[in-house]
Amino acid sequence: MKEVAPKIIVKNYSMCLRDAVEVFTKELINCLFDEQYQQEKGGLTKNKFFRILERLSIENEACFWLNFESSFTAIRRKLDLDALAALNSDPAAKSLREIYLAYPGFYAIAVYRLSNQLLKQEIPVLPRMMSEFAHSTTGTDIHPGAEIGDSFFIDHATGIVIGETTIIKNNVTIFQGVTLGGIQVKKSLASTKRHPTIENNVIIYANATILGGAVVIGANSVIGANVCITESTLKNSVVTVQSENKIFQRS
Repeated sequence: MKEVAPKIIVKNYSMCLRDAVEVFTKELINCLFDEQYQQEKGGLTKNKFFRILERLSIENEACFWLNFESSFTAIRRKLDLDALAALNSDPAAKSLREIYLAYPGFYAIAVYRLSNQLLKQEIPVLPRMMSEFAHSTTGTDIHPGAEIGDSFFIDHATGIVIGETTIIKNNVTIFQGVTLGGIQVKKSLASTKRHPTIENNVIIYANATILGGAVVIGANSVIGANVCITESTLKNSVVTVQSENKIFQRS
């Protein structure tokens, strides 16, 4: 008996929205940090928001915008603290202006804080589209569902992954290549905490991997480069990889 191929239902997913969300996100950040830009272009940015929600078949656009706009002052305050954390932590940073204009980690955090607010307002799809734009631009993948406290600094940015149920508290610094992820990838775990908790004043160095929803990195800890952690650490811990480098003189 001849097998019948499953019928494929073709739907219109408006892929062009990816471009629209990229433009909207850029303009939104410009409005957040440039008062003159906001005065001149803020209305156009708001209209872009309405059009995106309309294309996503999301109603109550005006109400969503009012709530979103009312959060900008608090988001800007948090981002100013993030920029100060970068200036105070990075010896290569020469000024706050350099942080705002040139640091990819700061840009990724800015998009995260905006998309996180939209997720809190229960707006579907758009927060993830914004986070994926930041991912493609900066190399940093922060799920908008993560909870991130004040004074967060990402150095170098490239290759960082922060999962949906991650909790990062205040004054945390992470370097390139860090993964805050889950041990298992199962659809049945979608509603559970799958990613670690990072307490206050923690530094996580390059290419460290911390996995598991029950894992807590204690306050004031230092996680060394290339470490893989699947168990909680006490506060004030220092975790490193024991390795031996052998250097030979060539003849």
